[in-house]
Amino acid sequence: MWTQRIKTGLVTTTAAASLLLLAACGPSPSPAGSSSAPPTSSSASPTSASPSASNSPSPSGTVSSAAPAAEGQCKADSLTAATDSTGGGAAGSIYEKLILTNSGTTPCTLEGFAGVSLTADANGAPIGEPATRETTTPVTKIELAPGKSAWAELRYTQAGNYGDCTKVPAAGYRIYPPNDTASLFVAEQHDACSNTGIKLLTITAFQTV
Repeated sequence: MWTQRIKTGLVTTTAAASLLLLAACGPSPSPAGSSSAPPTSSSASPTSASPSASNSPSPSGTVSSAAPAAEGQCKADSLTAATDSTGGGAAGSIYEKLILTNSGTTPCTLEGFAGVSLTADANGAPIGEPATRETTTPVTKIELAPGKSAWAELRYTQAGNYGDCTKVPAAGYRIYPPNDTASLFVAEQHDACSNTGIKLLTITAFQTV
């Protein structure tokens, strides 16, 4: 009886030990929420260039067509000068048109103000102050074909209007076209003031006729 109980307890203990051993050797359960997907490689596969990008030629610099060359400036050796005093006068002043005509064989451009002074003769030095620019007329670029003209308004103030004027007879005007150091002469007798500080002349920018 006692022996049988010992055998039964031994069998029960052995069986329980076997179950514990099997449980210890089995796979561990995965934690909740863990992913079973295989790890993703960190290196990205190379992307092939699109056909449009691979076939586009690389820029080799900006190509622009050359602008047509501008006409040359009108110079004294291809111009003639004249005055037209039909504009009349007022308050001791005479208003005239100073007219420059393209006497050359090619077109030229005229832009800005002429230099104008009274002078003793065609080859003499200017007398007194040169003309002051009257800026109320806007400056424009004028293309003069051969035989065409442009004009500017020239005002001469009588020298007798100035009590401190040292009068000197002048034979006419010395005219310097815009941006030119050569000059033209227009014969027209006036009194000039040889002393500085007295401005008898004003000139506007050239306009088309």
